[in-house]
Amino acid sequence: MLSPNIETFIGCDSGYDEARIILFGAPFDSTTSFRPGARFGSSAMRHESFGLETYSPYQNADLTDFPIFDSGDLELCFGSAEAALETIHARAAGILADGKFPLLLGGEHLISLGAITAAAERYPDLHILHFDAHADLRDDYLGARLSHACVMRRCHDLLGDGRIHQFCIRSGDREEFRFAAEHTHLHPFSFDGLQETVMQLRRSGVPVYLTIDLDCLDPSCFPGTGTPEAGGVNFHQLLEAIHCVCGADGASSVNLIGADLNELAPALDISGVSTATACKVLRELMLALELQHQAMQNIEKQGV
Repeated sequence: MLSPNIETFIGCDSGYDEARIILFGAPFDSTTSFRPGARFGSSAMRHESFGLETYSPYQNADLTDFPIFDSGDLELCFGSAEAALETIHARAAGILADGKFPLLLGGEHLISLGAITAAAERYPDLHILHFDAHADLRDDYLGARLSHACVMRRCHDLLGDGRIHQFCIRSGDREEFRFAAEHTHLHPFSFDGLQETVMQLRRSGVPVYLTIDLDCLDPSCFPGTGTPEAGGVNFHQLLEAIHCVCGADGASSVNLIGADLNELAPALDISGVSTATACKVLRELMLALELQHQAMQNIEKQGV
């Protein structure tokens, strides 16, 4: 049983037992390869969320319509990626064991590995949907195999070929793109091919983990990130992609079992626009997940 966090994301102050979605933060950025600061992303999203409304005109839904629990940030060892990942893994595994949906807030992208490892242990046929500017498929970065530049390569070590589906990728070394051509499904520059991928995943019924690196967004609308890459998608395109994956009618959704949102570095955008954007993405993601779950429950009831 987890205790309520003192400062929660707006509208996410329900109790653990009644909630399905469980928010938890991983304030870790010790393997950041360019500009640090993502460790402050999860707390900044909570604090700045109160500049948002709980209601979404995009989905005609309100966070207060659903019980969501925010358990706050984990206490992580900044000097050890292994120890930090073990702590994240333990929290995600506990949430999954309770039949709930872990929603992890970063932090740098390496934090995803802890939650994905827990998900893969529970769901051996797991697939990953990966939105990012970077392939993250290096075998090591300056000799370190646990780096945010290597997180999808370590996920491939867990899952094997053909189970990582990457979108918006526009940066990586040549070897990463060669590796992707043989081992993952990489869709460069945009969300082209996402609808077809979602249809395939839905038909197969496999469990899916969604990881969103916010630097998939173009730095013109999201400069507050450690490694900005020109040429990304805009907010509306990311929102459409989230809706495509979640499928609010239930019948057109994939079997999502966990998700994360990462790589906001709030101090790198003193305007606050990046943090505000991250907050809105998180609000829309949570609502899309809850509307999907609600629709699937209605379908099940009709089938009884």
